[in-house]
Formats: sequence, C-alpha cells, structure tokens
Amino acid sequence: MFEESQTAARSLVDRIVGSARTANQATARMLVAVGDLYRLRLREVGDAAYAACDTVDAVSAEVAAALTISTPLARSHLRHAVVMQDRLPHVGSVFVAGNIDYFMFQTIVTRTSLVVDPAALAAVDAQIAAAASRWTTLSKRQLSARVDRIVARLDPDAVRRRKEAAERREIWVSDRLDGLSDIGGSLFTTAAHALDQRLNALAATVCEHDPRSRDQRRADAVEAVVAGADRMACRCDRMDCAAGGLTAGPVVVHVIAEQATIDGKVDSEGSLVGANGLLPHEVIAEVARSATLRPLTLPGDAAPEPGYIPSRQLADYVRCRDLTCRFPGCDRPAARTDIDHTVPYAAGGPTQASKLRC
Repeated sequence: MFEESQTAARSLVDRIVGSARTANQATARMLVAVGDLYRLRLREVGDAAYAACDTVDAVSAEVAAALTISTPLARSHLRHAVVMQDRLPHVGSVFVAGNIDYFMFQTIVTRTSLVVDPAALAAVDAQIAAAASRWTTLSKRQLSARVDRIVARLDPDAVRRRKEAAERREIWVSDRLDGLSDIGGSLFTTAAHALDQRLNALAATVCEHDPRSRDQRRADAVEAVVAGADRMACRCDRMDCAAGGLTAGPVVVHVIAEQATIDGKVDSEGSLVGANGLLPHEVIAEVARSATLRPLTLPGDAAPEPGYIPSRQLADYVRCRDLTCRFPGCDRPAARTDIDHTVPYAAGGPTQASKLRC
C-alpha cells in the first residue's frame, strides 16, 4: 500500500514538473510571437524612428486586444519580447527550452537593462544563460545579486554609473496640504538598511495594545530617530502598559568583502546581507572607515568541532558563505537564521562547515 502511494505521488510530481516546464515554454513562445508581430508591423511602416514608436503603441494595442489584457501589460510583453531576441538571445533560448520561468526572465532583463556595450552585453548574455537553469530556487533578491555580479565584472560602464549614482544621493522633503510631508531620496545601501532596521526596532518598543499599524509606527519612529530616543511613547493609554521598560536594541548590518577590497587594492564587490544586488568597492571603502572589522577564517579541511553548537568563528563562516536561508526561494538573512546540521547531529552528523547550513 505504501509503495503504491509513493508511486502515485512520484507520478503527480512528474506531472507538476512537466506542466511547469510546458507553461514556461508556452510563455516564451508567446513572447517570440509578439516579437515577430512587432517586426512584421515595423516592416510594413518603415524603419523611421517615429514609425518605431507608433508601431510599439499599435502592436501593444493589438496584443492587448488579442489576449484581452491591459495595454500596459501588453507593452511589457513586447518589451521583453524585443529584449529576448535582440539583447539576450542566449537567455531567451534557455527560456524557450522551459528551463526558467517568466519571472526569472523579467528579473534578468531588469538587472541587465543598463548594459549598452555590445561586446559586454554578449558576454553577460552568455554567462547568465550558462548558469540560469541552476538559479531556479533563488529568491528575487538572490537572483539579482547573481546577475549583478556578472554585470559588474563584464560591463566597462558599470564603474562610471556607480560613481554617478553615488554623486546624486540626496534626501528630499515635500510638504503636502494635509499636515503631512513626503520624504524620499537615495542613500548608501548600508545606511538605508541601518535606518530600516532602526525604524523596525523603535516600532517594536510599544505594547501590543498600541492602536497604530506597523507602518504608522515606523513613520512615527522617524521622530524618535530625530530626537535620539531609544523608544517610542506607547499610545495604548493603559495604566498597566507593558512597554514601559522596552528599548530599541542596537542596529547591526553585516557587510562581507575581501580584505584587499577594504584596503583599496582591488575593485571587487562586496555583499550586504539581506540586500538586493552588490556593494561596489567605493561603498565598501566608505563603510570600512567606521565599521567594526572582523576577519573571517576559511575552515578548509579542518576537523569537525566537538559538540553540537558551532564555534563563533565557524558560525560566522557558514553565515557569510550562505548569506541567506538555504531553503529554496527563502531569502531570510543568514544572520537571522539557525544553523542546522545536514545530517542530524544525533545521527552522527559532524559539526564542520561542509555539513552545516543556514
């Protein structure tokens, strides 16, 4: 009975996998057809720039009507169809084969959109295509980081764009007519994530009866940051409020970089645990001026450690290696995960790097 059940389950899983691949292939073929339709209509009207713009609108409307979808969504399909054939043909082939889905393809398109050098784009396309089918379990954040690393290594304009973006960092405030103001801007990624964590920590210093939503508490926490406070005033109006002794804990962001990058000897990128993409070496150098630096020792073929709990040195290595939870699609930062044995410790699993994961 058990064997029959397992056989039936395997058959169902095979159907699920086959259906997913078929769906990927069908979506890719749809984009190929959209791209072919665009080229057909473009040949009908000529190659002038104004004709191309008009043809984008016309084909978007035609596709929207045929698929009974919105025109903006149809225009998005057209954009990705053109990229698949003109900019990323190798990645497009992986998509047509059903090895990646539309979500992955869209993410890859977005993260490579600034590459304009033809030789660099061809190299980026080839390297991503060679690896993409192994990235299907990655979250969007993890996938973005993989693509960004390839782009940073191969695109000669990446350094210039990073410097220009850093020079444009700013914070702006715009007053509204309802007693509120909008705040926006761009910061170094490390500072932005530190601020995000600080707002979360302050928002958690009130009791469960505070009437504000989490978003409202985070907004109000900005006032506490400005005032240099370590807690927010709870608005529960209860005499026995349990938040009286709560304070926001320290904020820590974890940056991983090579020592040579910190020393300014090489231009390799680093990683901010829990963030999308990479940290350019310019940001690493800026952060290193005031950060606490902790050397990371590679365990190599070191013998297993005694006991169930890994040493701090080994735990640091495992978390920096994994960056996030290893479960497919999970991008919880490794700093906020447990470290587990791949083989249960009680069953003889050793406490060493190759047998541990987040």
